[in-house]
Amino acid sequence: MQLKSSSFGHQQRIPDEFAFGVADAAKHLRLGANRNPHLAWNGVPQGTRSLVLLCVDSDVPTRPDDVNKEGRVVPASLPRADFYHWLMVDIPPSVHEIAAGSCSDGIVPRGKSSPAGPPGARQGINDYTGWFAGNPEMAGNYFGYDGPFPPWNDSLVHHYVFTLYAVALPRLPLEGVFTGQQVRAVLAGRVLAEATFSGTYTLNQRLLAE
Repeated sequence: MQLKSSSFGHQQRIPDEFAFGVADAAKHLRLGANRNPHLAWNGVPQGTRSLVLLCVDSDVPTRPDDVNKEGRVVPASLPRADFYHWLMVDIPPSVHEIAAGSCSDGIVPRGKSSPAGPPGARQGINDYTGWFAGNPEMAGNYFGYDGPFPPWNDSLVHHYVFTLYAVALPRLPLEGVFTGQQVRAVLAGRVLAEATFSGTYTLNQRLLAE
């Protein structure tokens, strides 16, 4: 099975149009267009009853002490954790492509309640749900895709890995609101094949200049 994108090259920088936040020389960052990238796949194995799509940034700082603070830097040595940007389950195996901007086209304060997607597919809440939990203007359930927004002072370039799973079930055993961790838990032992595609992103002006 192969996963690809015409929106950006494999392990190349993700274009700003697919990001939640973009670099700004005057004020470090500003909000982006937040469009989902194009994805296409082939080689789905026989016996596949549904597909699952995850997008994860595994370079997220585990402590907020230095994040986006003037005169400070998020050190590369800081332990990192996963941050789920997109989770879609129960994608029909007849679907072979998701068009750019078809599932997300802009930032929705408090989150998208019913994001668009392939007929029959379900989308869980991404980790902006927890990130914005204490913000009265942005708090809510963030369903579907929301793009990169790494700290502007992070020493690391972040890597965003899109993974497509072929599953032998027509519907994953998940009900109601579900998270990326829950998706991964129920996928255990049920995956027939998987394919990955990744891109990088940073808001650090020093890294952008290199």
